[in-house]
Amino acid sequence: MAKSLEEARKRLDDEFGQVRRHLKDIHQALDKVEAAGPEDELEELLEKLEDEVKKARTGGLLGHGANGHTRARKEYLEAKQG
Repeated sequence: MAKSLEEARKRLDDEFGQVRRHLKDIHQALDKVEAAGPEDELEELLEKLEDEVKKARTGGLLGHGANGHTRARKEYLEAKQG
């Protein structure tokens, strides 16, 4: 059972790390929105920000995003309770 708990924790940490890495992209997109002026294309900048948030939430082509973290967290907590 301990090995299963260790594996569940490793998966949880991996999924959490993926979501944290996406935050950098969200911050960069948000910085562009905040730095925009009246002549900038706000709709396009907001769409890019939205895309980055979606990637963090649902994952990209290779990741699971926050959805994967939710599943991994559930499995870890179940394994932890024994």
